[in-house]
Amino acid sequence: MVTVYGIGNCDKCRAALKWFRQRDVTAVFHDLRSDGFPTQAFKAWQRSLGIDALLNKRSTTWRGLDAALRASLDEANAATLVADNPTLLKRPVVVAGSVVAIGYDEAKWADMLGLGQ
Repeated sequence: MVTVYGIGNCDKCRAALKWFRQRDVTAVFHDLRSDGFPTQAFKAWQRSLGIDALLNKRSTTWRGLDAALRASLDEANAATLVADNPTLLKRPVVVAGSVVAIGYDEAKWADMLGLGQ
Protein backbone atom coordinates (compact mmCIF):
# COMPACT_ATOMS: atom_id res chain seq x y z
CA MET A 1 0.00 0.00 0.00
CA VAL A 2 1.06 3.56 -0.76
CA THR A 3 0.24 6.71 1.17
CA VAL A 4 0.12 9.98 -0.73
CA TYR A 5 0.47 13.05 1.47
CA GLY A 6 -0.68 16.34 0.03
CA ILE A 7 -3.47 18.84 -0.27
CA GLY A 8 -6.85 18.02 -1.79
CA ASN A 9 -6.81 20.79 -4.37
CA CYS A 10 -3.24 20.08 -5.53
CA ASP A 11 -3.16 19.03 -9.19
CA LYS A 12 0.00 16.97 -8.73
CA CYS A 13 -1.51 15.07 -5.81
CA ARG A 14 -4.63 14.26 -7.81
CA ALA A 15 -2.46 13.19 -10.77
CA ALA A 16 -0.41 10.94 -8.49
CA LEU A 17 -3.53 9.23 -7.15
CA LYS A 18 -4.76 8.74 -10.70
CA TRP A 19 -1.38 7.24 -11.72
CA PHE A 20 -1.59 4.70 -8.88
CA ARG A 21 -5.24 3.84 -9.66
CA GLN A 22 -4.36 3.21 -13.31
CA ARG A 23 -1.79 0.65 -12.15
CA ASP A 24 -4.12 -1.00 -9.62
CA VAL A 25 -1.96 0.14 -6.72
CA THR A 26 -3.84 0.83 -3.51
CA ALA A 27 -3.08 4.41 -2.57
CA VAL A 28 -4.47 6.18 0.48
CA PHE A 29 -4.61 9.96 0.36
CA HIS A 30 -3.67 11.89 3.50
CA ASP A 31 -4.83 15.50 3.25
CA LEU A 32 -2.44 17.62 5.29
CA ARG A 33 -5.18 20.12 6.06
CA SER A 34 -8.16 17.93 6.93
CA ASP A 35 -6.42 14.76 8.15
CA GLY A 36 -3.80 16.54 10.22
CA PHE A 37 -0.09 17.05 9.85
CA PRO A 38 2.04 13.90 10.39
CA THR A 39 4.71 15.51 12.58
CA GLN A 40 6.59 12.31 13.41
CA ALA A 41 6.58 11.17 9.79
CA PHE A 42 7.78 14.62 8.69
CA LYS A 43 10.66 14.46 11.17
CA ALA A 44 11.65 11.03 9.82
CA TRP A 45 11.54 12.35 6.23
CA GLN A 46 13.57 15.35 7.34
CA ARG A 47 16.23 13.11 8.93
CA SER A 48 16.57 10.97 5.82
CA LEU A 49 16.10 13.58 3.07
CA GLY A 50 16.90 16.96 4.64
CA ILE A 51 14.84 20.12 4.86
CA ASP A 52 15.72 21.37 1.39
CA ALA A 53 14.26 18.26 -0.25
CA LEU A 54 10.97 18.75 1.60
CA LEU A 55 10.34 22.47 1.31
CA ASN A 56 9.00 24.26 -1.72
CA LYS A 57 11.00 27.45 -1.51
CA ARG A 58 9.52 28.67 -4.80
CA SER A 59 6.00 28.68 -3.40
CA THR A 60 3.89 31.73 -2.78
CA THR A 61 3.64 30.64 0.84
CA TRP A 62 7.43 30.61 1.26
CA ARG A 63 7.80 34.03 -0.36
CA GLY A 64 5.00 35.36 1.87
CA LEU A 65 6.71 34.33 5.10
CA ASP A 66 8.44 36.96 7.15
CA ALA A 67 12.14 37.15 6.20
CA ALA A 68 13.18 36.59 9.81
CA LEU A 69 11.07 33.43 9.96
CA ARG A 70 12.61 32.12 6.73
CA ALA A 71 16.08 32.90 8.07
CA SER A 72 15.39 31.12 11.36
CA LEU A 73 14.32 27.87 9.69
CA ASP A 74 16.27 24.91 11.02
CA GLU A 75 15.86 21.21 11.77
CA ALA A 76 14.24 21.97 15.12
CA ASN A 77 11.42 24.23 13.93
CA ALA A 78 10.78 22.94 10.39
CA ALA A 79 7.95 20.58 11.40
CA THR A 80 6.10 23.35 13.23
CA LEU A 81 6.50 25.75 10.32
CA VAL A 82 5.21 23.21 7.79
CA ALA A 83 2.38 22.10 10.09
CA ASP A 84 1.27 25.74 10.27
CA ASN A 85 1.79 26.20 6.50
CA PRO A 86 1.18 22.84 4.75
CA THR A 87 1.65 24.35 1.29
CA LEU A 88 5.36 24.71 2.12
CA LEU A 89 5.75 20.95 1.69
CA LYS A 90 6.72 19.79 -1.79
CA ARG A 91 3.90 17.65 -3.05
CA PRO A 92 3.03 14.92 -3.31
CA VAL A 93 4.97 12.99 -0.71
CA VAL A 94 4.59 9.32 -1.61
CA VAL A 95 5.43 6.69 1.00
CA ALA A 96 5.62 2.97 0.33
CA GLY A 97 6.98 1.09 3.33
CA SER A 98 10.20 2.83 4.29
CA VAL A 99 10.72 4.46 0.88
CA VAL A 100 9.76 8.11 0.45
CA ALA A 101 9.50 10.01 -2.84
CA ILE A 102 9.06 13.76 -2.93
CA GLY A 103 7.30 15.48 -5.82
CA TYR A 104 5.61 14.08 -8.90
CA ASP A 105 8.02 11.38 -10.13
CA GLU A 106 6.47 8.44 -12.00
CA ALA A 107 9.85 6.76 -12.61
CA LYS A 108 10.68 6.84 -8.89
CA TRP A 109 7.26 5.45 -7.98
CA ALA A 110 7.54 2.65 -10.54
CA ASP A 111 10.99 1.79 -9.18
CA MET A 112 9.93 1.87 -5.54
CA LEU A 113 6.97 -0.43 -6.30
CA GLY A 114 8.79 -2.72 -8.73
CA LEU A 115 6.50 -1.75 -11.59
CA GLY A 116 7.49 -1.43 -15.22
CA GLN A 117 6.75 1.91 -16.82
